[in-house]
Amino acid sequence: MADENVSKEISIEENGTLESVNGNEEHSDVSSMQKDDEEEGKAEVSSKKKKKKNKSKKKKEPPQQTDPPSIPVVDLFPSGEFPEGEIQQCKDDNLWRTTSEEKRELERLEKPKYNSVRQAAEVHRQVRKYIKSILKPGMLMTDLCETLENTVRKLISENGLQAGIAFPTGCSLNWVAAHWTPNSGDKTVLQYDDVMKLDFGTHIDGYIVDCAFTVAFNPMFDPLLEASREATNTGIKEAGIDVRLCDVGAAIQEVMESYEVEINGKVFQVKSIRNLNGHSIGRYQIHAGKSVPIVKGGEQTKMEEGEFFAIETFASTGKGYVREDLECSHYMKNFDVGHIPLRLPRAKQLLATINKNFSTLAFCRRYLDRLGETKYLMALKNLCDTGIVQPYPPLCDIKGSYVSQFEHTILLRPTCKEVISRGDDY
Repeated sequence: MADENVSKEISIEENGTLESVNGNEEHSDVSSMQKDDEEEGKAEVSSKKKKKKNKSKKKKEPPQQTDPPSIPVVDLFPSGEFPEGEIQQCKDDNLWRTTSEEKRELERLEKPKYNSVRQAAEVHRQVRKYIKSILKPGMLMTDLCETLENTVRKLISENGLQAGIAFPTGCSLNWVAAHWTPNSGDKTVLQYDDVMKLDFGTHIDGYIVDCAFTVAFNPMFDPLLEASREATNTGIKEAGIDVRLCDVGAAIQEVMESYEVEINGKVFQVKSIRNLNGHSIGRYQIHAGKSVPIVKGGEQTKMEEGEFFAIETFASTGKGYVREDLECSHYMKNFDVGHIPLRLPRAKQLLATINKNFSTLAFCRRYLDRLGETKYLMALKNLCDTGIVQPYPPLCDIKGSYVSQFEHTILLRPTCKEVISRGDDY
């Protein structure tokens, strides 16, 4: 436009006054055209800005999880704030905590820790949702565990001891209550009439989420599953700061044993497994010293502010008592073990692998195989014999019985109780 105006003004000067009038008229037309174009230009620019704004808004929307899940949860929550679990308010003597400014300030200081454990819980929720959608009779147990563990590794952005799996995937079947996972080469297949306890853990910076549920395809087992689910919920409801562990156990047993289940025409009274417990959880320490019984008559020890607890219950149609049986798969380095001299070079080498990859978190033989360790059984036995590593063999009730389990991780915050691993499912 500017170039055109210049040429017209020049022609006016050359041709004298008469043309200059025309020139003026032309000039006014041109200036009005200029205004129109400027306005159009402005409109275009503003619409472009709007488009850009819209685009930027679209960019800000967090990505949705894929199916199967592959996006790390840290990318699904760009703010870095992860959703808190179910909040249960303090009651009775602890009611004052809800509004105490001092206790609220304590919570503000602990925020990074809470956020880490909530991230681990969000991974747990997403992984179990996916696994439930693909579970079916006929699956090889090894495939099931490896699918689950690889999904955890992806979603938690596995990073050495900073983030990853907290302990091996327990997938104990029927009368096996806990601590069974397939060793390499195991050909066990999931059956329609199996009762499988799926117990897996996630952690961020050593803050562990320990959470489990039971899968049974046959609806005949529904009352058995409901017994442990309701007993666990009762345990969670009863737990709290300054609550005695024995009181939690008594409440759990009362609910658990109000159920009965009919299996193939025979009615069984559901029992709490009296020598299995919930437990306190420490950083990089799955069993931190306190036990939460699931029957009455336990210890008088109290739960304390700031503690994490795994509240888990086991419902059985058998004796209600477990013993160690079958081939061992779970191992864990003792938390408090000092330096113990080792003679076998292979044992020293294996211990270095354990320290580097697991530290005091539990592991299984499959995890050693995955790291490229071979012919390690003798060395592993030596580490167990010297007390550096503790074996955790499968825990079994009587053969032919069925056991179900549900478990949640809770945090006794200064102002309330948070059920960290709670989801829409249980």
